[in-house]
Amino acid sequence: MEEVALGRTGLRVSRVGLGTAPLASIFWGNDEPTATDTARRALHAGLTFFDTAPFYGLGECERRLGAALRGGRDGVVIATKVGRTLQTGSGGEVEARFDFSYDAVRRSLDGSLGRLGIDRVNVVHIHDPDDHIDEAVAGAHRALVDLRDQGVIDAVSLGTNSVQTAATILERCDLDCLLVAGRFTLLDQSAAPLIDRCAERGIAYLAAGVFNSGVLAGPYDEAWYDYAPVARPVLDRARRIEQVCQRHGVALRTAALSFPLAHPGVSVAVVGMAAPHEVDENIEATRTKLPDDLWSELAGAGLLPPVATAEGHG
Repeated sequence: MEEVALGRTGLRVSRVGLGTAPLASIFWGNDEPTATDTARRALHAGLTFFDTAPFYGLGECERRLGAALRGGRDGVVIATKVGRTLQTGSGGEVEARFDFSYDAVRRSLDGSLGRLGIDRVNVVHIHDPDDHIDEAVAGAHRALVDLRDQGVIDAVSLGTNSVQTAATILERCDLDCLLVAGRFTLLDQSAAPLIDRCAERGIAYLAAGVFNSGVLAGPYDEAWYDYAPVARPVLDRARRIEQVCQRHGVALRTAALSFPLAHPGVSVAVVGMAAPHEVDENIEATRTKLPDDLWSELAGAGLLPPVATAEGHG
């Protein structure tokens, strides 16, 4: 797996990273052996960037990732998140609550380290501060900068689904990385200006959610788009894109993964994977050379704007 510099952090990472949300039993229904086997397969296949969060499976994903990487962490870059902290209710149930305060960052990070079974992580994202931007800037961001200055972490980042949130934080905060999910894909290129801004400032852009919750992995009637059942117009558009891909002998999921990676401003595509075979399929997709005229035909059919095909897409 090709490795690249992660912006100005001094870290080097694989072009594809493992997004760990699908390792959870909660929502995903994944069992522990399959989850740990998936992470191990990714590690053995050469993936060196692993992205997790306390919110994923309410701590389950961090524990499963930690178990999978135990004894084989050399050269691995781990990112986790703060701002959606885990708390135990009076009945023993675990729930996630928003808390972007300065003190909550250290408590959250300590909890993540315990679940992962390690003594440090490399990258920490401020997680979904859409409705808490002022608190995130004054509290979480300041705390993460202090931790970076102390050498506790390597990089300060933001993880969000919102282009508006990303644009606001990018202007107000000192970031090393920026992760935006679902906003630079075959179906949505709204993050393109953010990618250019990151490139100008030496910030590593991480393109997550490249399959838009699954519809770009397989445009089935029951597919999901942006964490909800797909609407018919979006499904129809995905199917039209798939038809163009088929004419060029390319699988839709291969094109969906290749699209963000072809942009020179994208450092890493963070891909959620739930089973070892998905790791194998995604690795194979990165080895497939796509014809340049695939992108131009998609643009000509009105399925991609010309601006999205101009940068590295033929």
